[in-house]
Order: sequence, then structure tokens, then C-alpha cells
Amino acid sequence: MSQDNSNAHVVVEIDLTLEEARRRAAVMEALGDDWDPIAVMRGEEEAYDLLYSGLDERQQETYDMLVAAGVLPYRGAGHAAD
Repeated sequence: MSQDNSNAHVVVEIDLTLEEARRRAAVMEALGDDWDPIAVMRGEEEAYDLLYSGLDERQQETYDMLVAAGVLPYRGAGHAAD
């Protein structure tokens, strides 16, 4: 059996538009009519506030280091949710 050593490339195009529309419709259906994205975002902010509250000195130093390194976002006055 011989191999074709030509350098010809085969172009394959697949239009995923319909599948993406189906996926988005399924997500919206799963979320339901009572889904409130603003309430969800507020709940996440409250959860982060609780997560980073009451840190001891060492935990606060670690948190500050991670914020300075850009690993965690700064959470304080001037935050978008404030």
C-alpha cells in the first residue's frame, strides 16, 4: 500500500450555528422562567463577601498576596457590585 506524500491540504468546514442555537435553547429551558441573573450575581457577591470575611492575620496576608499577584480580584470599596 503506498502513501500519498502530496502536500495538499483538505479543508473541512462545519457550521455549528444550529447546534449552538439548540444548546442555548436547552440552557435557557433548564434555567426556567424564574431565573434572575441579577439575583444570582448578588448572591455570588454575598457568598464571596462571607468567604473572605473574618480572615485571621495569616489568611489575610495570603489573600493580599493573591490579590497583588492578580490571582484574586480586589474586593473592597469601588468594586463593581458596590
